[in-house]
Amino acid sequence: MNFDYSETQLMAGQTAKDFAEKYIRPHIMEWDEAQHFPVEVFKKAGEFGLMGILVPEEYGGSGLGYHEYISIIEEVSKVDPSIGLSLAAQNSLCTNHILQFGSEEIKQKYLPKLALGEFIGAWGLTEHNTGSDAGGMNTTAVRDGDYYILNGAKNFITHAISGNIAVVIARTGEKGDSHGMSAFVVEKGTPGFSSGKKENKMGMRASETAELIFDNCKIPVANLLGEEGEGFVQSMKILDGGRISIGALSLGIAKGAYEAALQYSKDRVQFGKPISKFQGISFKLADMATEIEASELLLHKAAFLKNKGVKMTKLSAMCKMYASETCVKVANEALQIHGGYGYSKEFPVEKFYRDSKLCTIGEGTTEIQKLVISREVLS
Repeated sequence: MNFDYSETQLMAGQTAKDFAEKYIRPHIMEWDEAQHFPVEVFKKAGEFGLMGILVPEEYGGSGLGYHEYISIIEEVSKVDPSIGLSLAAQNSLCTNHILQFGSEEIKQKYLPKLALGEFIGAWGLTEHNTGSDAGGMNTTAVRDGDYYILNGAKNFITHAISGNIAVVIARTGEKGDSHGMSAFVVEKGTPGFSSGKKENKMGMRASETAELIFDNCKIPVANLLGEEGEGFVQSMKILDGGRISIGALSLGIAKGAYEAALQYSKDRVQFGKPISKFQGISFKLADMATEIEASELLLHKAAFLKNKGVKMTKLSAMCKMYASETCVKVANEALQIHGGYGYSKEFPVEKFYRDSKLCTIGEGTTEIQKLVISREVLS
């Protein structure tokens, strides 16, 4: 085993770091307070190759693997997790679903625009009454000649308002049947396709979240991804990679919060010495550093399996669960180390704390990850 970062991985991480410092850091709290989704930043990210990280060069992407992907999401998330979340959603959900299951015509039509940042993508699986129970969805797609007619709504959808296209999973068969759902590409501006109000969130506020609404929305059969009835199975495969994304996001949050706490503990003097010299603080830092290291190793093992193209459902659930729970714990301890200043928006750990919790919920709650892991180990 080789634990050294490759030159490509180091370069990818440095590119993301430079991008984040120049185009994101100056605006973090401005975007957070206003809950502003900075579309222009994502178009700029396309110029840096950050919107189609996993997309092959033949479709205008960067053609990188999952190790580089983790480095990019991590570096951006150390600066602003909400931008890291949107980058992860763009790459691992909408874009990756089209890449993995779209026809050649659909790939040629949409992937270059997504990879270059000309298009922002959304991905619609979750509904109001079917969060973890995605198979019980109510949104339907009924075949009508050369079209499907979509009716229903999706909620908690990243980029639901600003997205140019959405990959939407809808029921084409019986409710609860894992082969009774299909995936479609729906373009913004299609009659009957609209967005609901933006969610007013605790954290991740610069990452846009809203409803997708379908009212007799007419979609060409050519926009079907794969075969009818494959949508749910496709989605579960997409979520395997998506869990690496949330793990990488979690790793970035944890590292950002840890580094802020480490520096503060060296600078903050109480009772005549830096607080890092007190065992109560130094032991917190030791635990944080160890759990971050473990998260990183789990993530890159999952990435190794993903790059090989072998089944990694168990590892993806493990890395997502462990890294997300770690980032919440680290953000909490980082805030505690800062004391009263940690509760102030003048210091970065306040935002890391608010942003961290989404990681234990999005793309499968911690409880769902445990369900996935237990099924895998008991099978």
